Amino acid sequence: MEAKDKFTLGLELPSDPRWVDIAEKNIGDILIDHAYCEQKAASSCISLIVAYPEKQELVDMLTPVVAEEWSHFERVIEELRKRNIPLGRQRKDEYVERLQQVTRKGGSREQQLLEKLLMNALIEARSCERFKMLWKNIPDQELSKFYYELMVSEAGHYKNFLQLAKKYLPEEQVNQRWRELLAEEAEIMRSLDVRSDRFH
Repeated sequence: MEAKDKFTLGLELPSDPRWVDIAEKNIGDILIDHAYCEQKAASSCISLIVAYPEKQELVDMLTPVVAEEWSHFERVIEELRKRNIPLGRQRKDEYVERLQQVTRKGGSREQQLLEKLLMNALIEARSCERFKMLWKNIPDQELSKFYYELMVSEAGHYKNFLQLAKKYLPEEQVNQRWRELLAEEAEIMRSLDVRSDRFH
């Protein structure tokens, strides 16, 4: 089976195909935004470990993810340095901000855990899809290989978050909420402009 067939992420709406052409022409801006995405992914896993230290499987599964996400951050920094591009300041992530607006607030610790795990799964799924687009379409062979490797990694992280959600909450509840968030995410993607300086 080809690699492109292995990553069925369940996203309801594919990214606008114009994004990869715009990204390729503005790869410096995309790499800067990508670096911060990796940093935030590591921070998000740390926050989950700190908030739920009693959940041993969560701690065991996410601890290596923290290290992996941070290594991705370091690798993106290397790609920037090869191109003599400074990191620059973090930009507003409208995609993540809009996702946070549709997550449920309040409720029990378990309900909040579900929201956080599914939010992380959704961001990883969309990132994986974007990595796949870059791998398949950009002419820079070194970057193409880089994004293939990250695509494989992010697909694993996406599955980790869904697996943890089903470990700690009823599968039917997880699946229902996941479907709701997928629909919300599709609407967000329809409404966002295709940006030249954003990874999402």
